[in-house]
Parts: sequence; structure tokens; C-alpha cells
Amino acid sequence: MQPIWKHENWPNLTWNADSIQNVLYRYAAEVNTMTGRLDGVDQRDKRDSLIDLMVTEAIRTSQIEGEHYDRDDVRSSIRNQLGLARAPEPVRDRRANGISALMISVRETYQTPLTQRRLFEWHDLVMTDPNMRKRVPVGDWRDSDMQVQSGPIGREGVHFIAPPPEAVPGAMDAFIDWFNATAPGGQAEQLPAPIRAAVLHLHFETIHPFADGNGRIGRALSEIALSQELGSPVLLSLSSVIQKRRREYYDELKRASHGDLDITRWVEWFVNIVLQAQLESREMILFVLARARFWKQHGKSLNERQDRTVKRMLREGVGGFTGGMNAKKYMAITECSKATATRDLSALVELGVFRQLPGGGRSTSYELILPEADAPMHPSHPLKSDPAITRI
Repeated sequence: MQPIWKHENWPNLTWNADSIQNVLYRYAAEVNTMTGRLDGVDQRDKRDSLIDLMVTEAIRTSQIEGEHYDRDDVRSSIRNQLGLARAPEPVRDRRANGISALMISVRETYQTPLTQRRLFEWHDLVMTDPNMRKRVPVGDWRDSDMQVQSGPIGREGVHFIAPPPEAVPGAMDAFIDWFNATAPGGQAEQLPAPIRAAVLHLHFETIHPFADGNGRIGRALSEIALSQELGSPVLLSLSSVIQKRRREYYDELKRASHGDLDITRWVEWFVNIVLQAQLESREMILFVLARARFWKQHGKSLNERQDRTVKRMLREGVGGFTGGMNAKKYMAITECSKATATRDLSALVELGVFRQLPGGGRSTSYELILPEADAPMHPSHPLKSDPAITRI
């Protein structure tokens, strides 16, 4: 089958949304619930929830493309760029600064019209490989033919042939016009945000306007579409779900980018991804709120060693600290003696910070007890007016 961009009616994509009305309703209800939950939350905790989602999105969207960043580097870079650190926090991998800046820009500029200049700026941010920067245009449309390949080295298969480079400027002008016209307040028919995010993602990836970085920028554009409808930075990480279903993602993109212009199957698939991302973000947000309640409850009760250990455990996020905490791990983190570790761990149990996991003796391990994040529920209001997150 030929690529859809060769169709005489391209880029007039069509779809039937009848089968996903329930998914759209569930997504809207979940967004309303989580936004309402954050209404009664301290502004700093609200900001931390958004930062955690930004960090996760930065890491996962990069992993999809085979790039890997340390979570602490990304978090420090975001905090530095937002001016939240009293002194600049160390970022060991300088490449993390680019993807972090993209996450911030997506959340700062979602309300303004999309422009070619902004896309070029984003491309410059994601092109962190010095060798790649020497070989291809950076901050500009690609100037050569593009084939999307995958598979073992030496046996790669061509998944997609993109439009010729001379067609890219005109195709992107049309894409940018469509993107802005379908935004809230635009002149075109308004689409539910998850559907718009699905359509624009396929449209952008089909053009494949850059020599590299198209996936990261395309997913960023989908998150902008969701934020525009919400009227505040979106409270999810699309790439967290896509990364776990990476092969399926590429298979669906390949299927949708060939044949006729009916992309119903792609829209159904992507809208369900959006819903799943929103559901998974709930767990992450509740973790951040529980973490905040923990420090308010126990922050002044811990000594320096205990404080350091708990912070190390909390860095693992929703998944928790693998295997729990034991004396050996405690000694490694705090550089203390075994007697001190045993005494500190017992004190943490008495304080209600730790509970002992099944087992005992030399293998005694403990898990962290987090309070329930029982923030009050309120009718939802946009988060954009909160002073704590004016930059995100």
C-alpha cells in the first residue's frame, strides 16, 4: 500500500468516532476528578505534581527513541530552569537540559499559536548528539529523503517513506494552519482534545519534517492539544504508556500511514492511550500528595541519617524502593555502623515511618508508610492562575 501522503485528498483525514464516545467521556470525567482533587492542595504540592509528570514524560519520550537520562539529572535541570533551586543543582548529563527545556516550553506556550520558529527551537533542544548535529540540519526542515526503518542491524525493514524534502515546507505550513485553526477559539470545527491529539500526531509523523526528533516533538504537540482544551498544563504523561507499548505504537503508526485516508483505527487506539495515560497519572499525583503529607507529618522527627534514607526511597516514585530497606542498605546510604543502622531502623518503626516486611533475622526489611493523599474534592478550576505554577 502506498503512503497516505500520496493520496490525492491528503491531508484530509477522516474517521468515525462513534465507538470511542464512552472513552472520551471517561477521559473527561477523570480529568475533572484529578483537577478537582488538586484544587484543595497546597500550591507547592501542586507544582511538585506537575514537575514529577514533566520528569516522567521527559524520560519516557526519550526512551522511546533509544535515549536514556537519569531521573535526578532531569529533575535538577527542570528545577534549575524554573528557578526553583536556591543554588544551581548539579546536572551530570548535560543532554538532559534539552529535553527538560522542551517539557517546560510545552507547558509555557500551549496557549499561544504554534509557529515554525517554535518547532525549530524545539528541534534544536532535542538534537543533543554532537555528531548528529554535524550531519543533519538542526532547527530547520530536513533537506534529504527520509525512510523510517527498524529491526536488527543488517536486516532493517523500511516502515515508511516520508514525503520528499521539497514538499516539507508547504506541508508544514498547512499543518501549522490546521493546528491553530482547530485549537480552542480557532476558526475550524472544534474536536475533542484526545481525537485532535491523535489526528495531529499521525499528520505530523507522516510529514516527518525533521531529520531526527520527530517522535519527541510529535508527542509534545499531542500534549499541547490536551492542555489547550483543559486550559492548563495537562496532568498526564503520554509517553509513559506509549513506551510500554512501543512496538504496538510503531505498528499502528505504520498501518495508519498507508492505504486510504480513513484513520478510524488509529484514532481509536490513540484515544485509548490518552485515557490510560490519564488513569496512570492519577497514581503518580496521589503519590506526590502523599509524599507531601508525609513530610508535614514526620519531617521534624527524623535525624539526618533517617532523612537521607527516606528521601532516597522516595526518589523511586510510585514503584517504591525495590526489596525494601534493610540494615545493609541503610549503612550504604548513610555510611554508618551496623549498630547505628539497627537503632535508626527500630526508631523509624516506632515513629510509624516504617513497617516490617514479612521475614526476619538477618533479612529483616522495611517498607515506607505513606499517608493517604486525602485532599478534599472540589469542582474543577483551571490551574493556570495558581502563582506557584505560572511558569509551568
